[in-house]
Amino acid sequence: MPDATALDQATTMIEKAWGRPIEVLESIAVRSPCDAPLLRSAMHIRASLVVTDNTVIVHQDRLHALTRPDRVPAFYDLERITGSAANLRVAQAESRTSLQAIGHVIEAREHAATAVQAPAARLTQAAIARSGHAPRPLSQAPDQPAPSAASSPSTSALGPHR
Repeated sequence: MPDATALDQATTMIEKAWGRPIEVLESIAVRSPCDAPLLRSAMHIRASLVVTDNTVIVHQDRLHALTRPDRVPAFYDLERITGSAANLRVAQAESRTSLQAIGHVIEAREHAATAVQAPAARLTQAAIARSGHAPRPLSQAPDQPAPSAASSPSTSALGPHR
């Protein structure tokens, strides 16, 4: 069984991140692009990966045909072999870049989901701090108000500092 192509890896990444089959995600990205902009971005990158993946396959097949075991390449074939090898490397680099871009889109989606929850947690902490539920110092009685900042000792009373 051949190794998974970059397109297969991208499809798996997207399906795992959004939790749906790729066919469903494609229709969502087309029908409502404003509702899921990160999904639409990932699907655009995947579409370009389809082209790149086909390019990789074409260059691999060309190299296999030019360098098959029962054939000795002619002098003029050396240029074609070198060119196909270089083009294959470029196409593979483009595939890796596309996979990284999809990974970054998925990371951005995860960070956006946690960023929505973070302000609510900070607001809750601030509300608790403003209310009387904040812990008091041990030396302070429960019915005494907290000391104000003006009643704290001044810095000159604490002694010399270096």
